[in-house]
Amino acid sequence: MRVVMLVAGLAACAGNSGQLGKKAPPAKQAETNSQIAIEYMKLGKLAEARDFVERALKEDPVNANVQLTAGLVYERLGDMPTAERAYATAARLGKNDPDIQNNYAGFLCRTGKTAAGEKLFGEVAHNPLYRTPEIALVNAGVCLRGTGDMLDAQRYFNQALTIRPNMPEALLQLGSVAIDQGNGAEALDYVHRLLAVNPATPEVLWLGFRAERKLGDNTAAAVFARRVQTEFPNSEQALLMRSGTDR
Repeated sequence: MRVVMLVAGLAACAGNSGQLGKKAPPAKQAETNSQIAIEYMKLGKLAEARDFVERALKEDPVNANVQLTAGLVYERLGDMPTAERAYATAARLGKNDPDIQNNYAGFLCRTGKTAAGEKLFGEVAHNPLYRTPEIALVNAGVCLRGTGDMLDAQRYFNQALTIRPNMPEALLQLGSVAIDQGNGAEALDYVHRLLAVNPATPEVLWLGFRAERKLGDNTAAAVFARRVQTEFPNSEQALLMRSGTDR
């Protein structure tokens, strides 16, 4: 309800600059409508998100962030050609914005353009304006992991750890690679590293459950299973356990 009220408030701002009915400049209206589109997308109301992002595009088509929002919305709608045009336009308009480039690289990877996505993630990671290069490195690793290139994926994850030791995303990826390769002991080591310095998540506990099962310790696996069910009963991992899935 609070989010819906926020959306309503933003809509009012879009039509009024606060000066007796004067409309805000088109660029400002575009920013507001773009934000409303994002809020509707978070709520799963994709038709409304599309309507507001299309308004924003008409108001300020040369705004890189508006084009990026359009890419996100159209990708969620499954309109990949339109999403690709929006992402590419955002990347062109925001060529000096590493956050926009990072988002475009992710889209390239999700649509099978792995080499281009990896290259762009590398550029983002080395951009002095980007404050979290470890995130771009993990993203590059995830991109390559999706193609089965585990060796280079691990290289990226380990590079991220050299920048930010105990980074949860990098440790979890390395643990997941280990379990996929049948190495339960290595996967469990990553689980222990994660739980030593980070709050538990269903993904980490699920990895611990799988690792202990791989090692044949059903008692220890049951401890992880109980934690998932107790601490994260509505998680995807809890549902998988209740269905008897072990992967």
